[in-house]
Amino acid sequence: MFNSYNENTLQFHPEKCINCLICTQVCPHGVFTEGKGHVELTSPEKCMECGACAGNCPVEAIEVQSGVGCAWAMINAALKGKDMDSDACCCGDDGCC
Repeated sequence: MFNSYNENTLQFHPEKCINCLICTQVCPHGVFTEGKGHVELTSPEKCMECGACAGNCPVEAIEVQSGVGCAWAMINAALKGKDMDSDACCCGDDGCC
């Protein structure tokens, strides 16, 4: 079962990376940092799955399923007027919000 509070869908394929550094510029949480031959995935746990990195990667070296993780849970809770830290946010044991 996927738990958006503890996991994310971010996948990085360094063999595809051309070191353009766009992901380091668009990521709001500094998940990627500059490396020698390709960027480095240094803080995957900080990913909120907004999709900015994947959407801007010219060689599709980054994959993320936007709309399933932390960012989506925050937006959904705000739209429904619920507190993310309460049981009212989630719809049961499946962890969806």
